[in-house]
Amino acid sequence: MKPRGFTLIELMISMLLGVVVIGGALGVILANRQSYRINEGLSQVQESARTAFELLARDVRQAGVTGCNNDGRVANVLNDEGEWWQSWFGLQGYDGAQADGAVDFGTASPDNRVPGTDSILLQGIEGMGHSIVQHELTAASFRIGAPTSEIEEADILMVCDFDHAAIFQATNYSSANVTFEDTGDTVSPGNCSHGLGYPTVCGNPGNSYVYGSNSQLARVAAVDWYIGDNGRPAEGGRSLYRLRLGATAPEEIVAGVTDMQLRYRADVSGEFRAAGDVRDWAAVSAVTITLTLRSADPRIVTGPTDNSGRLERQFTNIVTLRNRVP
Repeated sequence: MKPRGFTLIELMISMLLGVVVIGGALGVILANRQSYRINEGLSQVQESARTAFELLARDVRQAGVTGCNNDGRVANVLNDEGEWWQSWFGLQGYDGAQADGAVDFGTASPDNRVPGTDSILLQGIEGMGHSIVQHELTAASFRIGAPTSEIEEADILMVCDFDHAAIFQATNYSSANVTFEDTGDTVSPGNCSHGLGYPTVCGNPGNSYVYGSNSQLARVAAVDWYIGDNGRPAEGGRSLYRLRLGATAPEEIVAGVTDMQLRYRADVSGEFRAAGDVRDWAAVSAVTITLTLRSADPRIVTGPTDNSGRLERQFTNIVTLRNRVP
């Protein structure tokens, strides 16, 4: 029998079957790749949300903490130079159209807050504080129980007992001795008085008050959380930022956070209100935080003209202020 090859029809059928098989394999590969990109984008968004809520919620929980009580009796002898952190407020929120004093509106740099996004200012103390051994009123000094590297000259400090708290600036720190002269010549903003009684009275002797042993001394913490432009449009362009008292520049906390909306519980009704509807910030006991996050990689989902196809999710968390729990 003579050998024979494939006919043209048989070759064409074979090629067609091959194309079908290869096309199916490519379809499976592309589907798996797209599924991987979606899962990776979702994981990225969820991880970013966890990080953002963990760090932001930590500051919210500590808002208004003086270390001794929560009655709102806080004296403040700092010279008023209009800094965003100088007045004691504990917590202050701002709607998307309200300026917060710490950062200006704009989209040119991380020093600016994106219009339409909420922001929040928070104050408290850093760490557990240091125990007072002796308060010398005439010398305007505190002696603490042990030397520490946590306190430096020009630090903004808070001293408290169960009567009230007072904010002042250290003009010198040596070993375990903190002085706070009533002058602005050596440090800025300086103190208007060395009398740390409540209410505040500037001048000398001011409102004289002696803090007893075992009173607490700690550094004041103040932070502003906001949404800013990170200068990386290829990754989405926005991030969650934190500006701290004493820092030279804001810190980029989490990339991909495009919006932050805040609501506050400030009365016994339990209703959460926008910042513009809060009448008494000292009464705020909880904050609802809603963050919108987008994946860094584009073209993950359908509709590439919408957010360049980035995966977008909203997350909401309610945070209670520890020192204002009923």
